[in-house]
Amino acid sequence: MRRYTSLLLVAFMLVLLIATISDNLAGHADRTRREKPLQAITVYTTLPAEHVGILAGSYEKAKGVRVNFVPVTPEEVLQKARMGNSGGQTKADLMLADQATLEKAVMEGNLESYLSESTDSVGESFKDAEGKWTGVWYDPVVFCANRDYVRAVPRVPNTWTELSSMQEMRVGITDFLAADAASNLFFSMMSQFGDTATYGILRGIQPKVVQYSKYLSTPVRMAGMGEVDLSIAVQSEALRYIHQGYPLQIIYPEDGTAYTLTGIGLLKGAENEANAKDFVEWLLGDEAQLALQTKEFFFVPVNPATIAYKSFPGKDLVLFAPPQPFTPQERHELLDRWVKEVRLQ
Repeated sequence: MRRYTSLLLVAFMLVLLIATISDNLAGHADRTRREKPLQAITVYTTLPAEHVGILAGSYEKAKGVRVNFVPVTPEEVLQKARMGNSGGQTKADLMLADQATLEKAVMEGNLESYLSESTDSVGESFKDAEGKWTGVWYDPVVFCANRDYVRAVPRVPNTWTELSSMQEMRVGITDFLAADAASNLFFSMMSQFGDTATYGILRGIQPKVVQYSKYLSTPVRMAGMGEVDLSIAVQSEALRYIHQGYPLQIIYPEDGTAYTLTGIGLLKGAENEANAKDFVEWLLGDEAQLALQTKEFFFVPVNPATIAYKSFPGKDLVLFAPPQPFTPQERHELLDRWVKEVRLQ
C-alpha cells in the first residue's frame, strides 16, 4: 500500500510539473504575441471620430491589423496627400472621405487605381471610372414624419414640390449653414432643379419651419417628440431614432433626393499596400456594416453583393446627381441669397 501511495505521489508530482511547464510555455507564447507589434495601416479620414473608432476596433479584432485613423478636414486631407505624394514626411495608405474630396484627390494625382471583384460590383455612379476610389456607403436625405401625423392626415407629401405647397404642417430642418449634409442638399437641389425652382420650393417650405437646427439629429428628435409633423433629415439619424423606439416613418421623395457618399481610395506610395487593400475589401463587406449598425449607425451600403445591401430599406430610392462643382464664391453667394430672400422673410 505504501508503495502504491508513493507511485501515486510521484505520478501526481509529474502531472503537476507538466502542468506548470505547460502554463509557463503558454504564458510565454501569450507574452510573445502581445509583445509582437501588430501590422498597421494609416488612413486619413474626414469621418467623425465615433465612426472610425468603431471600424478600427472591429477590424483589429477580426484581422489582427491595427488601423490608425488620422481625422482631418477635407482641406487638410488633401494637403497631407500632396505631402505624401511628393516624398514628404506625412504618409498614409488610404483616404476615407466624402466623394468631393476624393474627386479632388484624383484630379491632383494622389490616388492609385484598385480593382477587385468587390469594387467591380459597385455601381458606376458610386465609384471612379478608373478605380481611383470606390464608394462604401451613402446617407440620403429623407422626409421623416411623426406616425400620429401620418395617421391624422389624408395624404403625406412625397415630393419636394408637394412638401412646399402643402398647408397646415410643421417642419423641422437643419440650417444649410450648419452642416455639410445640409448644405449638400441645398447645392444638390440647385443642380437638379435650377436656382429659380429651388428658391421657389424653399420659399414654400419656409413658413412651415418651426426651427432651423444646428445638428442633423435635432429635426428627427423633434418629429419623434411630436414637436414638428415632418422633418427633412438624413436617413441614418431617422433610422437611429426609429431603432430607439420613436414613432417615426420614413418617406422617400419620389422626385429624388440628395445624398452624402463616403468612399475609400488607395494613396500613391502606400507603404502597406497589401494590408490597405484588405481593409478596402473589409469595408465593402458585411462585417463593417454590422459593426456600425451594432452601435446604431445606419448607412446604405453600395455593394449589392452584400446581405446588408439586400436587406436595407430604401436602397432603390431616386438619387440626385452629385452637385456641380460650385466655386467657393458661388456657394457663398447662393447661400447668402437664401438667407436674405428665404430664411429671413
